[in-house]
Amino acid sequence: ADKDHKEHCCYCDRSIGSPESSAMFKLRTSKYRHVFCDPPKPEECFTGYRLNTVTGDQQYIKASAKYFALSLAGGGGPVAVGRLDRPGRFDSHTSQIIEGHTGAVIDIEFNPFDDSMLATASEDTTIKLWGIPDEWEPTDQSGNSKKGTNLTESLTDIVGHKKKVTLLKFHTTASNVLASTSADHTVKIWDIEKGEEISSYNEMGDLTQDLVWDVRGDMLATSCKDKIIRFMDPREGTASSTLASPHDGFKTVKVSYLGDSGKFLTTGVSKTAAREVKIWDLKNTAKPLVTEKIDTASGALLPLYDNDTNVLYLAGKGDGIIRLYEFEDSKPYLHKLNDGFRSTQSAKGLCMVPKRGLDVMKCETARILKLTNTQGVHPLTFTVPRKSDAFQDDIFPDCISATPAHTAEQWAGGSSKDPCKQSLNPSMAQNGAGPKKKTFKSVTTLSKELEEAKERISYLEQKLKDNHITFK
Repeated sequence: ADKDHKEHCCYCDRSIGSPESSAMFKLRTSKYRHVFCDPPKPEECFTGYRLNTVTGDQQYIKASAKYFALSLAGGGGPVAVGRLDRPGRFDSHTSQIIEGHTGAVIDIEFNPFDDSMLATASEDTTIKLWGIPDEWEPTDQSGNSKKGTNLTESLTDIVGHKKKVTLLKFHTTASNVLASTSADHTVKIWDIEKGEEISSYNEMGDLTQDLVWDVRGDMLATSCKDKIIRFMDPREGTASSTLASPHDGFKTVKVSYLGDSGKFLTTGVSKTAAREVKIWDLKNTAKPLVTEKIDTASGALLPLYDNDTNVLYLAGKGDGIIRLYEFEDSKPYLHKLNDGFRSTQSAKGLCMVPKRGLDVMKCETARILKLTNTQGVHPLTFTVPRKSDAFQDDIFPDCISATPAHTAEQWAGGSSKDPCKQSLNPSMAQNGAGPKKKTFKSVTTLSKELEEAKERISYLEQKLKDNHITFK
């Protein structure tokens, strides 16, 4: 059995990005060497969407452990929110949608600590927070569109940007902290519970292309059309350091922190228009640790990095290939796992489903939702082949839980904590344990409750008067 295990885990892997890469092979182990993804069956896909035509550097689709959301064409900034467990055909005339903006929705972001809360960024310069009701069901169990009431009342509106809001990103460890960036060349940090601005950075040289928090949420990195990556102190709204011209080309640069390793990844194009990936040491950004040439396709490369397994899913907008690499915090840093996933159907946008939403008993280590222009949403399931039906703890380390490590007020005051984690083993499920989420209420709901309270007070006061009881 030990011999079989070694044969399964050991493989000859070409070390990429090194001078010897063309002639040298390195023997190493990886639990994810044989991960595979089969094309989804038609009945597993989500179809019928007429997509928003607004283009930009957003991912076009986002997901929580329960829902996914994407922007639709039409007035009022319509947004489709689908349930991950209900594939089928969406009908814009029947199925439930979110609508409430006066301009097109550009970006969407789910709250990592509340699967039913999402934020929408719009051309109308506002950000709206929405709460998806438990009975939300745009498609029925048979996969057919289901008639329902549209969600038109937001939980709260955040106003502060002067031009269209282009990107959103929730904080990684603190509850109710949201970063946003806009065509007004600012990056703002918000306390969404209070609806207040925590800080604002007003010196972006051009449109922001990407916006990412580090693991603890102490730093915020942005890439910009002016070819400068800024590492910001989000509490103060200042840039602590910069990285100029990480790539020689002029196309979109995407970025990602590689866990808590102190390394940083960028994707962009070279002077000869070849797509490439670079890894940097945050302590010394004078030159990259490694540069990996990918291909000469034109779409931006999206780095979807799994902090738990150190696996990088490199997907390109406009093509059908997802490449898999494993990051190791030592030379040569990146190891190609296999041929990844290949399809003739190009992707308009992609996102990862949080680990809490995966089917771990089927050894599903990642699920990527691929948005296409005309064929809907394709769920791509990446699976590690195992014969045992038991929970495989070696390929499922503890993942980030839905419990925040601290509040927005604590974080803004200087608190710094690692993310709270949980086991993915179903037998150790928390079953809702942990702090109760604070319920957001809309202005309309609060106004109605206030009127009801006033009526109740008037009624009780009258009762006291009728019984000749004095009160103050």
